[in-house]
Amino acid sequence: MTRNGAAGHEIAVAHDVPVPYMQRVRDYYQALGYGAPYEWAHYAQVPFQPLTKPLAACRIVLITTAAPYQTDNGDQGPGAPYNARAKFYTAYSGDAALDHDLRISHVAIDRKHTTAEDPASYFPLPMLREFERSGRIGAVAARFHGAPTNRSHRVTLGVDGPEIVARCVADAADAAILVPNCPVCHQTTSLVARLLEEAGIATVVMGCAKDIVEHAGVPRLLFSDFPLGNAAGRPNDHSSQAFTLALALKVLETAPAARTTVQSPLQWSACPDWKLDYCNVARLTPEDIARRRAEFDIAKMQAKQLRSVAGIVASE
Repeated sequence: MTRNGAAGHEIAVAHDVPVPYMQRVRDYYQALGYGAPYEWAHYAQVPFQPLTKPLAACRIVLITTAAPYQTDNGDQGPGAPYNARAKFYTAYSGDAALDHDLRISHVAIDRKHTTAEDPASYFPLPMLREFERSGRIGAVAARFHGAPTNRSHRVTLGVDGPEIVARCVADAADAAILVPNCPVCHQTTSLVARLLEEAGIATVVMGCAKDIVEHAGVPRLLFSDFPLGNAAGRPNDHSSQAFTLALALKVLETAPAARTTVQSPLQWSACPDWKLDYCNVARLTPEDIARRRAEFDIAKMQAKQLRSVAGIVASE
């Protein structure tokens, strides 16, 4: 959607910019009646660890916020509504040589404009193995790791993040690719990336929420201007997914300093109107807000019960 400007140059419509997720989320939850706005992580200094060897000799670890499929915890398939019962609250690891059934129904992705039908759009482990076979990277680390999306900075920095760092060090990872999904996922992976860099492991975040990652402060960000839940490329589009991972690796290699952001040239669609919808209170009726408040209260109760069963202290 463009119009002609001076000298015949095309001018984009005003909303064809990265979605302002931090402000949208603040306004959304205040409209639902949840009081003080959420305080997003924000750091003045950002650690930066250059690669110490060529990428073709590096062992790369993948860190995800996707959750292992749980057969007894409701709908987690393509198009599933938000499912708090499918959340996980402690870091987990999986064998990177195997295929895994990971889902993202437990996080607040953009459910209007994407369905999570293709795991490769948010969990690029098979693609990473392809890059290993081609010699683009030295090796995929023996395990991938799952980062819980607790909303507490304290829990991520003091518990989950250090545990993931310890596992990456144990696996002798040289560098890490972190792939978030929802807004809070982007903050979580940003905080984990900071800890990994401090431990000597270079990182790149592949994300769709540019403002959250840059606000937190990370060494490297590959930004894809896609709906949340597609940070690894368009669904069912192998070439898009290969291009996105290749660009992330290029950012990992060539970033000159901390706070390097590279935007993918790929577009989600010719029309940018999808950017107007996510958590936009201006597009919700009072009835919509009341319904969403009721749904969110149920989800919070389910999450609280799960934490209680697992013996985990609430982090919100």
